[in-house]
Amino acid sequence: MGSLDQLGFTFKPPERRIWTVRDLVAAVRTHIEREYNDAWVEGEISNFRAHDSGHLYFTLKDQNSQLSAVMFRSQARLLRFRPENGMVVVVRGRVTIYEERGQLQISAEYIEPKGAGALQIAFEQLKAKLEAEGLFDGARKKAIPTLPQRIGVVTSPQAAALRDILNILQRRHHSANVLIFPAQVQGEAAAAEVGSGIRYFNRARSVDVIIVARGGGSAEDLASFNSEALARIVADSEIPVISAVGHETDFTIIDFVADLRAPTPSAAAELVIRSRQEIEELAQSLHERLRKAMRYRLLMARQNLTELAQHGAFARMMDLIHRRQQRLDDLFHRLARAERNSLETARRRCETLTAAVRHYDVRRILTGTGKELGSRTAALSAAMRTVLLQRRSRLEQLAGQLEALSPIAILGRGYALVFDSAGNLLKDVARLQAGDEVSARLARGSFKAEVTGKSS
Repeated sequence: MGSLDQLGFTFKPPERRIWTVRDLVAAVRTHIEREYNDAWVEGEISNFRAHDSGHLYFTLKDQNSQLSAVMFRSQARLLRFRPENGMVVVVRGRVTIYEERGQLQISAEYIEPKGAGALQIAFEQLKAKLEAEGLFDGARKKAIPTLPQRIGVVTSPQAAALRDILNILQRRHHSANVLIFPAQVQGEAAAAEVGSGIRYFNRARSVDVIIVARGGGSAEDLASFNSEALARIVADSEIPVISAVGHETDFTIIDFVADLRAPTPSAAAELVIRSRQEIEELAQSLHERLRKAMRYRLLMARQNLTELAQHGAFARMMDLIHRRQQRLDDLFHRLARAERNSLETARRRCETLTAAVRHYDVRRILTGTGKELGSRTAALSAAMRTVLLQRRSRLEQLAGQLEALSPIAILGRGYALVFDSAGNLLKDVARLQAGDEVSARLARGSFKAEVTGKSS
């Protein structure tokens, strides 16, 4: 050591820092969340559990490892499929640590089955490309005619969507003429045939508006409407085009390019004749203006709420709430398991006690108990009779003494009680004067008299 000091080296032992478990887990959690706040993980779902609270809990695994996962209710309600055990999926989310267990997990924000990702990426790339070219701009979109007299529909003649459109138009706008261009709406040839229908109506100039319609289906079924060629035909159409493909939650490329998107084919039939209904409802203009004003205020309030929800403090609060909700779900699960164990223990104990009771002759025990109860009852009755006789004798004795002291009994021996005119008992003759009226009480009855004289 002396030689080291002479050479200018100083040895210092490393400083020892002692962590609490919670502080260490929290520090690691913060580091992991910062490094892996947007991770994509592929794996097989196992131990899937959908809690009553709406949260989803499952495990992602591959051949060598597994990772716990949770999707909270706010994201789970946006899923378009129900995850199941054995399903291979791609999960996007934030890697974190569940502090109560010190367990690594991923908080999922998006889940897609494996195989659907390629279609989605192609959709997003084409969407970004066309949007950059300005095909989605609202300024280039054409207005829908107020009262279209001729409506062109491009769809399959056998489609249920066509029947829905025709029924609604017949009921609400029977004067409109409908021209149908038959086209496949699924398969490799669908995009080309739908595009041919749009071009035909533009050449013939036979309609005022075009509806491209198809019912709902999977992403593969709707892939024809994500064609770049079809999107450009829709954008180049000089006649307004309404896209009515799939359900309300389905989105295709032509939805963004078309002049108007309808949530469903039925909604497209309602939207295309909406202007005529507005004309018929002009008598309710004040009510309509109020409704629009309220809707505008609600939209502004919703926008303000959305801006507030994106604030960092709100995000941290929601993260804390999610952790507390996960903790609550965990405690609920443990409580349910403990309750089941307690019931099982009680059942086993009840069976043990039932078996033990069978070894005793209950009738013999009840017979002996009945005899002993009868004997004690008889003894108690005899003792009560004795006590009652003694109490009766004592009562008669006291009644005799009370009778002897009674003023009424004294009157029976010839005495009388004398009262003045005010009803006061007279004990001194000095209180009387000649002519005063008095009353006397005898053993039997009473009478009144007048004082004629007195003597001391």
